Amino acid sequence: MDATLKCQGKFSINWTYLNAIASGVSAIDLGGLALRNKHDAGEFVREYGFDIGNPHARAVIARAQAEALEFICATFLTPGQASLIPHEVRQPEDPLDLLVFASLHGNEQVELRRMWSCAVLKVMHGIFYIDNNLKLRYFNIIREQVFASLDEVIRAEDGQHFLSDGEMCLPLLHYDRKNNKSRSSILLKLLQKAAYLAADIFDHLGVRLIFNTRFECLLALRTLQRAHVISVTNVDSQRTRNTLLDMEAAKEIFTRYRCVLEAADGYPAELLEKMDTELMAISSPQTRADNPHSGTGFNSIQVTVRKMIHVPSGDPAALGPDYDIGFFFEYEIQLMDKASHGRTLEGPASHDAYKKRQVDTARMRVLGRDLIRYLEAHPAPDVRAA
Repeated sequence: MDATLKCQGKFSINWTYLNAIASGVSAIDLGGLALRNKHDAGEFVREYGFDIGNPHARAVIARAQAEALEFICATFLTPGQASLIPHEVRQPEDPLDLLVFASLHGNEQVELRRMWSCAVLKVMHGIFYIDNNLKLRYFNIIREQVFASLDEVIRAEDGQHFLSDGEMCLPLLHYDRKNNKSRSSILLKLLQKAAYLAADIFDHLGVRLIFNTRFECLLALRTLQRAHVISVTNVDSQRTRNTLLDMEAAKEIFTRYRCVLEAADGYPAELLEKMDTELMAISSPQTRADNPHSGTGFNSIQVTVRKMIHVPSGDPAALGPDYDIGFFFEYEIQLMDKASHGRTLEGPASHDAYKKRQVDTARMRVLGRDLIRYLEAHPAPDVRAA
């Protein structure tokens, strides 16, 4: 083949699209694709992983498109605004149409169709990620193995939970166990993440352990380490968040009271409270909170733990009768004191406020500024608020 720079059409470059590829711009932050026609769209889908000629693949795409529309309407729009979505976006004649629509520029109607198509495709991309994530496929096995380890150190007696490694026994005020994130919660979290789908979701499973004092949180961390639930080798250091304890100040107070603690008769609840009071007087604020949606006043020690999961032999996906499928799964352990937990029940550190910030971020990234401005100019009654 002879080298040539000749093209059948115009010699053009989509600078925005190529810059995104070359510079690592997230797909969710793009306002359009760069597909010229249905042939381009078909090749795009083939490389994405679907055989568009296969009726099953077309059905999978259609289901994802319907789910994406439902999610957008329920999460980002008022019921009346759903009617603003163009009919050809809500009910495309061909699964490839949305890809072509998302690439075309023109008059106001064409631009609106492009923006709505992009929004639907962004959510569909998240849905395909969820449906094709092996860790989510093996979730029941993962949950069983993760909580089997935690159940060895978290005991219940007469309705009271305790954290114990067999030596130290710490009473819990609350023990919250996250067994799973809902499908819509996973999708929302993917859509608001800076890395979109490149980053995993680390809080599918986890526990929140709430103690009376911050020093008990420190002792809980020690207990989990002594029980080998947490170790240096199985902690994701990049995802460790400590906004609860000034470790240098805690070391100073602990050293001062260590002998008194060891000599205490019974559980030293009052002494731990006194230590907390002194700790707060000399502590510096701990502000390493990389989650932009965490509210002011949210304090915790959050540790992301890697656990090797084994899918037993005999599973259809196993490598053979003598092999298990093994992979690492990451889950969260969160430690909080009573006062910090109380702040999560209302105000900027509450879960409701956190969720609203997530929705606002995802809405902006999925719909984009221009489409949001269009929606603001076309208000519709919110029957949910009535």
